[in-house]
Formats: sequence, C-alpha cells, structure tokens
Amino acid sequence: MHIGFMIAEWSELTPSKNSTILVIRECLRRGHKVSILYTDNLRVLNNVAYGNLHRILPMEKIPENITQFHKKVEFKTINSPLHSMDALLIRKDPPIDPIIFNFLDSIKNECVIINSVDGVRKANNKLFTTTFSDPKNNYLPITHVSKDKNVIRQLINEMPGDKVILKPLVGSGGHGVIVLEKNAQSNINSILDYYLTGKGGSNYVIIQEYIEGAEQGDVRVLMLNGKFLGAYNRRPPEGDIRANIQVGGTAHKYTMTESQLKVCRKIGPRLAADGLDFVGVDMIGDKILEVNVLNPGGISNINKLDKVKLQIDVVNFIEEKVQEKLEKHAELEHLLKRISDLRQVEH
Repeated sequence: MHIGFMIAEWSELTPSKNSTILVIRECLRRGHKVSILYTDNLRVLNNVAYGNLHRILPMEKIPENITQFHKKVEFKTINSPLHSMDALLIRKDPPIDPIIFNFLDSIKNECVIINSVDGVRKANNKLFTTTFSDPKNNYLPITHVSKDKNVIRQLINEMPGDKVILKPLVGSGGHGVIVLEKNAQSNINSILDYYLTGKGGSNYVIIQEYIEGAEQGDVRVLMLNGKFLGAYNRRPPEGDIRANIQVGGTAHKYTMTESQLKVCRKIGPRLAADGLDFVGVDMIGDKILEVNVLNPGGISNINKLDKVKLQIDVVNFIEEKVQEKLEKHAELEHLLKRISDLRQVEH
C-alpha cells in the first residue's frame, strides 16, 4: 500500500510533539510505502495531477525513539501522478490555498483522502460549527461572526457575562485569541483594527461567549470515524488564556465525563457523513469551541498520558478505507464486465 502525507517541511516538524510522525512510522512498520507531498510542487501534465513525491527510503531498523526516527529518515524524490497513492492524509495547518483542493479533486475518486476534500473544503475555518443545530446552546457557546466594527462592538456589549473571547476566523494554534473584559474597552478600537485589517481587505472576527473555567484550560478530543478516540487536558501557561501546546500549554491526563461523551456521540455521525474521519474537537466542559479538521494533534500526548498507541488505530482505519475502496472498484469492474458480456450475447 502506498500512503502519502501532505505536510509542512519535514525538517520543521517537532518529533516529540507531532502526531503525523507517529502515524508515518507505524505505516513503515507495516511495510507500506510512504511519501511526503508538499503543496508548492503540484502541477498538471496533460490533464493529470502530478507532484514531487518524497518517498521515504526503506530502513534496515526503524528506531523506537521518535526523535532518532525523524532524524534518520531519508528520501528519494519522484515526479509521480498523485493517483499513484492509495491514500493521502492532509496534515498541514490551516489556512490551505483553495487551489490545492482543486488538484485533489482530480484524484478523490481514485485515492482515499483523509480528511475528504469536500469535507475539508466545508470545514476549512471556524464557521463549520454553525452547520450544527444547537439553538439552545447546549453544546455550542454563543458565537457571532462579523467584520463590521460597529456590529462587533454591539455584539460584545450584548454578550452575557463580564468577559468575551475574540479570535480570527481563520487560524490555528491559538494565534490571535484574546479575552476581552467588557468593562475595560478603552482600547477596543485599536484591537478591532488589528483584527479587521488584513491582507487584501478586511478579516472576519469571531465573538464568542466566555465559558467559566476557561482559565483552567480545555480538552482536546480526538475523533476517528465519528467515534471517540482519546482526550487530554491542555492547561495554559501562567498569564495566558490559550491552552494550545504550540503557545506553551501543558498536557495533562483527562477522563471524559459522560455528558462530554454524549456530545461526541451527537456530532460523530455528522463528522463521518461529511468525510471528516480524523478530527480534533476542543471543549470546555460540555461546550465545543472548535473542530479542527486539517492537522489535529494530540496523539503523542495521549499516548504518554494514557499508555496507549493511538497511531495503530489510525493506520488500521487507513487500511480499512483503502480496502473498502478497492472492493468497490472490483465490484464495479465486475458489474461492467457483466453488462458488456450481456450486450455481446444480445448481438
């Protein structure tokens, strides 16, 4: 089986914290071919999408230490059609240029793409949670989105509580997330100017209800095929509201409550139906803050805290999806052959 990974530069990955490297190593352990695909070298030749696939060379012994593994990996670059891969995992932080999805559209019927192109296109920013129906805010916090400064100021004042969360619509890793005290808005104009003034025009801003207990961090939940896979608690560094590991948050063991698992069971079928097979859901209490569909992390932290190997479940799922696609293709070919044989008999 040939499994590809669309990632940032290999040298930029932090092996001790990176989930993708664990999945790649598990694929190699099972004897699969593994290639890295970067988004800056895609092309179309005679209506076929190509890319430079950086194939990981076979290793005589795969290191147990993940840092040593990352260091010892060697590549051979091959210009190859993208449909030569059996599966491709999109593991790159947002935002991704929408044109990339057009390249992937050409292979989505031949290659298993995780997460699906249509699903990622739909959930490429934080507006995705608006597609869930929760009119009473049982599991979604009150959330508004606008790029009109006057509207934003009004929404801030109307938000319940003394605090409100502001964050950019597009982004990851906790960048740009702040807590605004409603009774201390003397610098609100400069804050909104910072958020709204963007490259080539204005940006949308998320105004979100502040959930009590946020100062204690959040819970990163990993979902696979619409089902709960694992979770851990992310606590913010001193003096910061953001619990993201990228900005200094720390990882702690966590046991999901029954009400949190109920929320996961509620949204799971919807995620699976949209082809969002491997996602990260950020929660505080029973409320969903965000759904991360492009490059959710957490495997390495959950593995250490819970003494598990979640990458095994992920690779099992990839293999099952590829096998399922192969079987469907075989059934279709069999059906087409029968139709062809019947036509020959009629003539």
